[in-house]
Amino acid sequence: MSEPQMHTVSAEVLKRQILAILDAWGLPREQAEAAAQLLVEANLAGIDSHGVSLLDFYRVQMAAGRIVPDPEIATVVDRAAIAVLDGGGGFGHLVSLRATELAMRKAAAFGVGAVAVRNSHHFGAAGPYVRRIAAGGQVGFCTTAVWRPSIVPTRGREPMLGTNPIAFAAPGRNNRPFVLDMATSTAAIGKMRVKKFSGLPLPEGWSQDREGGWETDPDRALADPRLSPLGGEEERGGHKGYGLAAMVEVLSTVLAGATFAPIRPEAQERHDVGHFFLALDPALFRPEGGFEEDLDSFVNALRASEPVDTSQPVQVPGDPEYRREEERRTNGIPLTASLVSRLREIASEAGAPFMLDAGNETEMQLGAG
Repeated sequence: MSEPQMHTVSAEVLKRQILAILDAWGLPREQAEAAAQLLVEANLAGIDSHGVSLLDFYRVQMAAGRIVPDPEIATVVDRAAIAVLDGGGGFGHLVSLRATELAMRKAAAFGVGAVAVRNSHHFGAAGPYVRRIAAGGQVGFCTTAVWRPSIVPTRGREPMLGTNPIAFAAPGRNNRPFVLDMATSTAAIGKMRVKKFSGLPLPEGWSQDREGGWETDPDRALADPRLSPLGGEEERGGHKGYGLAAMVEVLSTVLAGATFAPIRPEAQERHDVGHFFLALDPALFRPEGGFEEDLDSFVNALRASEPVDTSQPVQVPGDPEYRREEERRTNGIPLTASLVSRLREIASEAGAPFMLDAGNETEMQLGAG
């Protein structure tokens, strides 16, 4: 199969394009700014499944009336180290940024801050939220439920849980923060969309068909998602991924008072997605600076461990994303030609200007990396 044509675009131009579309959809500037910033951060980090390609998914949800463009975000509970926010049925980005900031303020005051969010929607990638917590010198953890059941539980036939991501970040003294951002499925729905836009088949092990075999056609898989939990088959540890996905559902929906995936009606007007954010101040656990120094030592020891292949050194969570961010800030963010074409259509439908024509991006062939 030939490699897809690619275009590169700067983060600044891409953000302006996203803002133009969101503005045309009627989002208030604060909502649009939050969403655009977080989508671009995902693309910069190489998490293309949660970047600008999500606009196509958001367009469908907006058209169905499942996302409120101008929501009223409200505080439902605010007690000492605990809070619950209501996202008003809008995009999840702004309410999640506010929840992150609130958790950090509470951690600064009490050593720990835990904030749950209900009545929200998709919030993009999970990593950018915990990266903000780590940048503030705290340890961050967040989870989110997903609007549509797509993970088939171990020994099950029907999807019952979302891809239910987990993210964790911790600050070092000299090293960049340790950042883990992962779905609890073998692959996220967004990665399947990336394969679709790239004209590539799905690897075996990502998605099942109705008979329990592996589905490799991205169009069929996206039309009827039946993802394997992290680990895949039970013999390969898939029951552990299933357990993690269920844990995320408890934290993100049951604790928050949101609607959990197995009982959410497909036709429900609002998806009532839930999120959970936790911040910890390491200075209250041990003498100030000790945590950061020891985390540096721990991370350095992992990186220094002997690799099987010297051309592929041992990495720690966050390394690939930092490397891609450096590359993409210098060389631009790659977008497939098919995605650029779809963005052109979305902008035209919204009545927004299209900014990704020649002059704003450089055409190139997809490289080996």
